[in-house]
Amino acid sequence: MNRRHLLAGAAALPLAAIHPSAGHAQSGISDGVVKIGVLDDMSGVFADQQGMGDVVSARMAVEDFGGRVNGMPIELVYGDLQNRPDVGLSIARRWYDQERVDAIFGLGNSAVALAVQNLSREKQKIDVVVAAGTTDLTGKDCSPFGVHWTYDNYALARGTVGAVMNGGGRKWYFITSDYAFGHSLEANAAAVIRSLGGEVAGNARAPLGETDYSSHLVRAAQSGANVVGIAAAGTDFINIVKQMGEFGLTRRGIQPAALLCLLTNVKAIGLDTAQGMVFTEAYYWDQNDRTRAFSERFARLHGRPPTMFQASMWGAVTHYLKAVQAAGTDASAPVMAKMRETPINDFMTNNGTIRADGRVIRDMYLMKAKQPSQARGEWDLLEVAQTIPGNEAFRPLAEGGCPLVR
Repeated sequence: MNRRHLLAGAAALPLAAIHPSAGHAQSGISDGVVKIGVLDDMSGVFADQQGMGDVVSARMAVEDFGGRVNGMPIELVYGDLQNRPDVGLSIARRWYDQERVDAIFGLGNSAVALAVQNLSREKQKIDVVVAAGTTDLTGKDCSPFGVHWTYDNYALARGTVGAVMNGGGRKWYFITSDYAFGHSLEANAAAVIRSLGGEVAGNARAPLGETDYSSHLVRAAQSGANVVGIAAAGTDFINIVKQMGEFGLTRRGIQPAALLCLLTNVKAIGLDTAQGMVFTEAYYWDQNDRTRAFSERFARLHGRPPTMFQASMWGAVTHYLKAVQAAGTDASAPVMAKMRETPINDFMTNNGTIRADGRVIRDMYLMKAKQPSQARGEWDLLEVAQTIPGNEAFRPLAEGGCPLVR
């Protein structure tokens, strides 16, 4: 069996042996085990920023919790969604129906996240979206069992677009990944641009995993735009920024706007190209003593500091396990009630809350890539330019269209 098949098959991690006993009925834990799944891109364009780093972080959370909750063992499984809704949905359905998984985390592709959230609503199972960005998750497709944990496309667009436009970037051309995430990110960014008096000159849609963006960049240059809004992520984002430099757009004063950028992306691009680029994040490893301490632990296991997705996976799993402990059961409804009523406090979140639409409200940060001369080490790449309070960063509750909101 090759690695892809192993990942797609959701390999179990031996965090705790399962020993069902007569006592598990009294504990309120179904099947004598609390079983959680991490479903992410393990082998594609997002694997570097999610992938096994998310699994490492989830495993850290389970081990920090002691490997058991309410006297029952915690088991962790993981799978590769392959950026295909049919694959992700098939794994999730098997986990729920056959393998008795209680909650799914990660879901680092918006199309897959929407599909799995709809299935989770049907099955009355908890899904915690850590890495997908579409705002439909807390809008028309919201779920009483769904949590959108780390960020969303509204927050990314609001923070980054405002900063770019304040710097003179008034006319935009979008290069957009042609699936739910890219469409949502472009739509959110375009709305902010127009609200601030800017102009959208045009857009190009590119399939996920595209490698040659030359035709799109030629059209962007011909549009008269002075900003290319990159509504893409992972390897796609990296390739667009690099090719903007190769085709001379940046030398002509056309600025890349990083609508979703992470630490590993900046490392791949290099500070010579990325210097001065601004973007919005939920976490940076070098913010304070607590973020540095977690990063050091994570790096010992994974070889480098975590992205915001990988860091926030720890908090998502920990918050869920605390809710199971407080509820005295792994039944979804009482666990979700505890998750909603309990403030979120960990090394990257201060007094976070889960709204009625499933949106976690947390502070976001406008990040700026350093000049090469400022970097003190291999991963000293960014600085926090501004803190964006959570109540300003995310879409107002009444504007999302979530049927759960009255």
